[in-house]
Amino acid sequence: METAFLFLFVFGFLFLGVPIAVSLGLSAVLYITLFSHDSMSSVAVQLFNASQNFTLLAIPFFILASSFMSTGGVARRIIRFAIAAVGSIRGGLAIAAVFACMLFAALSGSSPATVVAIGTIAIAGMRQAGYTKEFAAGVIANAGTLGILIPPSIVMVVYAAATNVSVGRMFLAGVIPGLIAGLMLMIGIYVMARVKNLPAQPWPGFKEIWGALAEAAVGLFLMVIILGGIYLGVFTPTEAAAVAAVYAGLIALFVYRDMGPLVGTTWLSEDDGDLGRTGFKAILYASVAALVWSSIANLVTDRAAFWELDSGLVLIACLIGYPVFRAGLGPSQLVGAYGSGAKIWGRNIGLIGWKFFPALFHKDTKKVLTDSAKTTIMLMFIIVNALLFAHTLTAEQIPQVITDWMVGAGFNWFTFLIAVNIILLIGGQFMEPSGLLLIVAPVVFPIGIELGVDPIHLGILMVVNMEIGMITPPIGLNLFVTSGITGMSLLQVVKAAAPFVLILLLFLVLVTYVPILSTWLPYTLMGPEIITSR
Repeated sequence: METAFLFLFVFGFLFLGVPIAVSLGLSAVLYITLFSHDSMSSVAVQLFNASQNFTLLAIPFFILASSFMSTGGVARRIIRFAIAAVGSIRGGLAIAAVFACMLFAALSGSSPATVVAIGTIAIAGMRQAGYTKEFAAGVIANAGTLGILIPPSIVMVVYAAATNVSVGRMFLAGVIPGLIAGLMLMIGIYVMARVKNLPAQPWPGFKEIWGALAEAAVGLFLMVIILGGIYLGVFTPTEAAAVAAVYAGLIALFVYRDMGPLVGTTWLSEDDGDLGRTGFKAILYASVAALVWSSIANLVTDRAAFWELDSGLVLIACLIGYPVFRAGLGPSQLVGAYGSGAKIWGRNIGLIGWKFFPALFHKDTKKVLTDSAKTTIMLMFIIVNALLFAHTLTAEQIPQVITDWMVGAGFNWFTFLIAVNIILLIGGQFMEPSGLLLIVAPVVFPIGIELGVDPIHLGILMVVNMEIGMITPPIGLNLFVTSGITGMSLLQVVKAAAPFVLILLLFLVLVTYVPILSTWLPYTLMGPEIITSR
């Protein structure tokens, strides 16, 4: 009976409009004061322990990387590549918007950030091409939810911190479900496009596809850094997040130059001439090709060093091959091209060095850091209080009591997963994903383990439910974000998103009862998850 008061406190505070973080923390403190044998000193200890959680340190860095990527024009380049790749299909602009959301999700780890970054540009483009505002809004609101399913994902980090499972395995587990969810949305859009006779873009040609990919490649390389670095053992997920934040900042400030003191300064000027441009690109492509070759060779062979003779041969072949076969230069022009290209590189590197420290203190950088700090403080305050609430649940053995009851009532893994989906779908309509997950995960995790549910599969199941919660009223965050960028009312956005929500519900059923979609990749590459404590 006393246990019921803990949940009554939480829902009572939420009903009164108390912020979720305060509701969770205050409910735990009141319960400990009135009913628990725990001392009040345990509150301070748990708050301190929660703030020292090394896994959670990844969250502020992923938020910072996302902010730099959202501000630094990466979204615009991703959309250009997506349109070039799939825009010629019937309903191609909408399909390209989903594809762009999938790519940006792999950089940001945040659903609202994906909606804002991609939706701001993609919805305007779809409107100009003849799509209705409602259709465009529905596509973006739903595709944006992929931001928390496709790794890296902040929600996955929160689940890993709450249940002590591997962040790396969670990230890998989201790859196949994320691709399937995106593909299902694309198929749904294509069917609607055929029925509504929506337009298709003209075929842009392989030159435009390659050009768009080359422009977006520097930003998309962040995926390789994060996932490749983690699974090759170069760094931990937390260290990967820190590297991602630094890389994203350098790309936004010095490579794409969409923010900071170098805004409007291009790498190539009109005075450089065709010879200089060819030399510049030859040096760039040759360096990239040699680095990629060395990286692949280092993975598949037992090389003594990262850079060996074959790497030099690749470098020389590209240095000669690009200007000769691509630009049509003769042997006598090569030296001049290399010299002019080297001058362009020298000018840009010198400019970066000159503006490096001013860029760190520029108003654009300060704004990104400030916005990231605000988001981090808000989210971490929720997480710390939720972990205090979870500690209270565990200390009072509430999950064990519920487990015994469910097993005694005849629940098996099949019916248990139905119950989890119902709880999360209802809760997701009223609560922020990280807070809800931190409340529910400590309760359902030990029950799931007792009934034989895989912990990684359970995590992906919970993340997919959080996805759907972000596009269901009344608190669905993506609905409010989409409403803000389109100027539509919340009710209009809800109606626009409804057909695509049905697709995601079908996807939820698929993920729930086909666990191999979530477990095959992480267990193939990293082995099974070992649970040491419940």
